[in-house]
Amino acid sequence: MANIETQANELQERVVTINRVSKTVKGGRIFKFAALVVVGDGNGTVGFGLGKSGEVPDAIRKGIEDAKKNLIKVSLKGTTIPHEVIGKFGAGVVLMKPAAPGTGVIAGGPVRAVVETVGIKDIRSKALRSNNPCNVVRATIDGLSKLRNADEVAAIRGKSTKEILG
Repeated sequence: MANIETQANELQERVVTINRVSKTVKGGRIFKFAALVVVGDGNGTVGFGLGKSGEVPDAIRKGIEDAKKNLIKVSLKGTTIPHEVIGKFGAGVVLMKPAAPGTGVIAGGPVRAVVETVGIKDIRSKALRSNNPCNVVRATIDGLSKLRNADEVAAIRGKSTKEILG
């Protein structure tokens, strides 16, 4: 994932899930927390991070710091995505389709968190196979990173945008 420079104050953070894990020792149980966090500027930049700590606020803070290190730029077409895409990570598969203006965000919890922080207002999506939040978020980020608009495709092919669009 490319390192993208953004102002820290313009990023919005979203906690996707907090997981409590326990370790049993001789004296009892030790509880720790893992927080999955998504950050984005609402204008085509998004990243996710996982923070682990003995306290929830520390885990969220660590997750935000990790997410800021893993930002990617997403190609958008107005308020939606340029084309249909399938993102995959592990057993997580996410299908995302562009939607007409006014449709809104039709997505489940982890996908909705990523899509709203990146700034997409109209999209239809379905999380297939795994419902593990971490894998679904990673699959969504994978799908969004695969998006290409007409200008990028034309540049790769060495043609003009009009030739690509017909």
